Amino acid sequence: MANECTAVDVSKPDQWLRIVQELLSQAGIVINGFNPWDIRVHDKRFFKRVLQQGSLGLGESYMEGWWDCKRLDIFFERLLKAGVDQQRPARLYDLARIAFARLTNPQSRKRAWQVGEVHYDLGNDLFSRMLDPNMQYSCGYWKEAEELCEAQEHKLALICEKLQLKPGMTLLDIGCGWGGLALYAARHYGVKVDGITISAEQKAYVEMRGHGLDINILLQDYRDLHKQYDRIVSVGMFEHVGPKNYATYFATVDRCLKPEGLFLLHTIGSNQTGHNVDAWINKYIFPNGCLPSVKHIATASEPRFVMEDWHNFGPDYDKTLMAWHSRFNEAWPQLAENYSPEFRRMFNYYLTACAGAFRARNIQLWQIVFSRGVTGGLRVAR
Repeated sequence: MANECTAVDVSKPDQWLRIVQELLSQAGIVINGFNPWDIRVHDKRFFKRVLQQGSLGLGESYMEGWWDCKRLDIFFERLLKAGVDQQRPARLYDLARIAFARLTNPQSRKRAWQVGEVHYDLGNDLFSRMLDPNMQYSCGYWKEAEELCEAQEHKLALICEKLQLKPGMTLLDIGCGWGGLALYAARHYGVKVDGITISAEQKAYVEMRGHGLDINILLQDYRDLHKQYDRIVSVGMFEHVGPKNYATYFATVDRCLKPEGLFLLHTIGSNQTGHNVDAWINKYIFPNGCLPSVKHIATASEPRFVMEDWHNFGPDYDKTLMAWHSRFNEAWPQLAENYSPEFRRMFNYYLTACAGAFRARNIQLWQIVFSRGVTGGLRVAR
């Protein structure tokens, strides 16, 4: 790891440094500058590496201590708003990765379990300290909230109200995480919940907390679902489904939803249609993920459902991620024994880069309610 106290000399730039300087200047970012969003470079190899390797090189060199920034969230917000990420020539690796996603199915049954093993099974010690008491690893709803726990409670209530849950109903939670929504719905609305997850750590955690409630957690792939339910919900899971599986996903929901049922999809979304995944995020955080677009969702759902409501509160994810970032670093003294300093840099990079992307409106957060056509229309909670 480079010496983080030193900075490279930028007074006599070579071709690599000059190109990086020109790109960053478009976003008002200065190398070794004094603003909190400026970067301080410790290793002169950084410039060539980031130009040759793009997002992957930028993230990996940060993990290795080649550069620092006091406010990575603002750094990424500025980069994305200025469109700097679109100006670097496409790398062969990027093109090959996109071609692989188009020609194969990165989210096949076999590969679908990788994200659980790589990310969600990192350790409940980490997530229990970073997240709120309901263990919500998805965007909170900050409309009338002042802090994270309140925002997540409001999100859970919003989902239950949009689904119009009533005592005795059956609810399927596809990708139930640590069971916060399942527990909340069972406790406050008197519904019977089946949740599915691909994380053994999550399943064990929900079963521990759900004692005495009508909750059943299954460790299985969504494609194996066949039972019918009054309501279906999926929060923060569709990002792992992949374009080649969208039709299958909606066919599964259609098969499992009763005729008068409602389905709520909560997902991060991309402004563009394509195989939208960042190379660094794909390698280190969420393998085989892909952000859906409006077109993706509309095309896959159109043959089966009526889209009753589309709610975008993407800016709320910026607040959520920065709250997680603060809690993660406050808890680091307790986490340091189980995680390396490089992991800390990696996780901080992930949280702040994503916050900057939401702040720049580069990516969105959608809640979409589907039915098969409610007579007289559907009044959806806000």
